[in-house]
Amino acid sequence: MQGRRNFVKGMGAGAALAAFGGIASRGAYAQGSGPLEQVRILYGFPAGSAGDSVARRVAEKMGGSSYTRNMGVVENKPGAGGRIALENLRNSVGDGSVIALSQVSAFSIYPHIYNKLTYQAKDFEPISIGAIMHHGLAVGPAVPAEVKTLKDFLAWCKSNPDKASFGSPGAGSQPHLLGALLSLRSGVRLSHAPYRGMAPGVSDVVGGQIAAIMGTCGDYLSYYKAGKLRVLATSGPQRNPYLPNVPTFAEQGFADLTAEEWFGFYANAKTPADVRARAHAAITTALKSDALKESLGVVGLIATSSTPEEMARSQQAEFERWGPLVKQIGFTGDS
Repeated sequence: MQGRRNFVKGMGAGAALAAFGGIASRGAYAQGSGPLEQVRILYGFPAGSAGDSVARRVAEKMGGSSYTRNMGVVENKPGAGGRIALENLRNSVGDGSVIALSQVSAFSIYPHIYNKLTYQAKDFEPISIGAIMHHGLAVGPAVPAEVKTLKDFLAWCKSNPDKASFGSPGAGSQPHLLGALLSLRSGVRLSHAPYRGMAPGVSDVVGGQIAAIMGTCGDYLSYYKAGKLRVLATSGPQRNPYLPNVPTFAEQGFADLTAEEWFGFYANAKTPADVRARAHAAITTALKSDALKESLGVVGLIATSSTPEEMARSQQAEFERWGPLVKQIGFTGDS
């Protein structure tokens, strides 16, 4: 799939792996102890969100593997844009019984906007990418029905500056920065309203309390299908497979807003190599399930898997891409 080819592009393996402080130097995975009794998957956003679906579908299929005897248990640790879950993983024992699912922006964007992050990439080891997501700009009843394209929306915002706003799942999230970049490139001032996750933001757009929302397509796909939202643009390099009639930002003159974000599984850096290998086998086997792919498709996610090395390369490439853009936007999370 094109999305998978896109995220494995990037810098050379050596530099990327060095960012994690050890995949390359630790050598081949060794064989070791038997399966764990149970594994907890930490996820830094509320239950019911698109990423939560990834964690739960994989957790359901992990049992009976060489990694864990029983199905996994998902623990939601919402807050601070997903950072709380990663802090919990960093502070865990490191025996493989706790892993986390995180969006890549926690490693590709947050280091550029927060001066005092409580974790570093070297605190973790990548296991596998789990799903790719596209973001999109959706508008609700607060925006007149005749606004049908991105160009229409920007013109309306210019004429109605007091209503020109967009929500996102949180300050410093990739959707927030995409919205800020749209404002910068178009020359149209768009006020940002950060939410704690997508659900409350989507609710406000559907209810007409805010004009638009920028965020994961899957989080508002059902509202789009029900005619309660209009999606004006999506961020992928090609049209989103679940929104084939919606043009991309690039098609509408905003190539800078081309972006694919992914959810990936991470282990504590202290986790033994053989345990990480068994975790990788269990997770990637689950991700190849047709039933899982179909289930994630319902919420607009593209299920995929990767090697730890591919995940590291993609993460480093995203880190390098967003650094200059964050400077152009001028956002800092410490302000």
